[in-house]
Amino acid sequence: MAGRLVELEVENFRSLRKVSLPLGRVNVLVGPNGAGKTNVLRVFDFLADIVRTDLGPALEDRGGFDELVFRGGDLRPDHIQIGLKGHWSVPETSRCPLDMYRLKINGSPPAREEIFHLSRAGGWRNRIEVSGERAASSQYGADEVISDDGSERRTAVMEVGIQPFSTGLSTLPRLSENFGGREVVALADFLTTFRVFDVDVHRARMPSRVSRSGYEAIADDASNLARFLLTLRDTDEEAWERLQADAIEVLPQLEALDFDYPSGSARSVVVVLRERGLRDPTSLLDASYGTIRLLGLLAMLYDPSPPALTCVEEIDHGLHPQALEILVERVREASDRTQFIIATHSPALADRLKPEELIVCERAEDGSSVIPAVSTAQVEKIVRASEGIPLGELWFSDAPEVLGKATMMGLAARPSGRNRSYEQLREDAARCCADHVCPASE
Repeated sequence: MAGRLVELEVENFRSLRKVSLPLGRVNVLVGPNGAGKTNVLRVFDFLADIVRTDLGPALEDRGGFDELVFRGGDLRPDHIQIGLKGHWSVPETSRCPLDMYRLKINGSPPAREEIFHLSRAGGWRNRIEVSGERAASSQYGADEVISDDGSERRTAVMEVGIQPFSTGLSTLPRLSENFGGREVVALADFLTTFRVFDVDVHRARMPSRVSRSGYEAIADDASNLARFLLTLRDTDEEAWERLQADAIEVLPQLEALDFDYPSGSARSVVVVLRERGLRDPTSLLDASYGTIRLLGLLAMLYDPSPPALTCVEEIDHGLHPQALEILVERVREASDRTQFIIATHSPALADRLKPEELIVCERAEDGSSVIPAVSTAQVEKIVRASEGIPLGELWFSDAPEVLGKATMMGLAARPSGRNRSYEQLREDAARCCADHVCPASE
């Protein structure tokens, strides 16, 4: 994997009033509509646009600062802040310090501030501070401490001019290698390859032009599905056979995936399904919505060269629950190549997750997002207390609230006793709340 994020910190970006979100290899956001799941994805889309076009155009495309800033509470916040921690400069090791990037955007008067902490080969590190029309890069030895204010001793300093509302992400790759230019490029590349994958069923079912390059990445909307699958078959037989086996397992009537060339083999290609009991193959043009979405998602998961970060909204949409088992397994396998942030409303998908993969999203009374609403340690404790209730059933019912209260009251922590089942915990927790008496302390 080209890089990996370990934490996202956001202040005042849409509903993300103050969010600190640890990130693993697979991150699945669950919660009601309006809880902020989509806004987490929009943060990365915003950063990618900053790299491509710079800060001013990225803000203008979204209606300006006032449209992006948090709208809850009595007073409008005066800034938006986004912070990333992870490994993108050098290969990740247990002894490698985290890279860090922080962007602060002030609304009135318009201004921006940035700080980079970047690791380099040989133990050297850089701290780059961008403010006003100045960018200063300080070089540090392996044993020197980098503070937030840059007040400590530094080995060397380089300053460059910068436009007052441009960002270091878009302009600082011109720094020399010794002062962090290569590491800024690594972060910029990491962010620009970010994608939100969403199968456009209408476009995915259509014929594709035959590729002459020998390499094909799946498009963000799977509009080149036929061309990608043909290229995968011709260049990676093992991956092709595994993808086909997955499709056959989910679609019992399917015997094989094949291709047709309606305009000649040199011009366009379309996927066809060879199905049990039918004399002729079924063109993808005539396939069902769920079949096309399944093939598009499998193509994304078997992409040999994915971006560093892949986001998928409503991954379960249009799919039979039987498909979710395979999809979750393939997501975990593909997380060796790309980090995932996935949003879902599906209890059936959440049932198949591990506690560390689940991120619970809720909305507070002031309209702000609470993410994560429950820590991984709390999720694990609630799962133990629930006596085997699947994660999806827990989080799409009142179980988190009931079991959370029961755990705090000492009910769920008891190693044995009459209140070990979930229904008994529900009754005891409700009585505790009503009577302010906890059976665990009697």
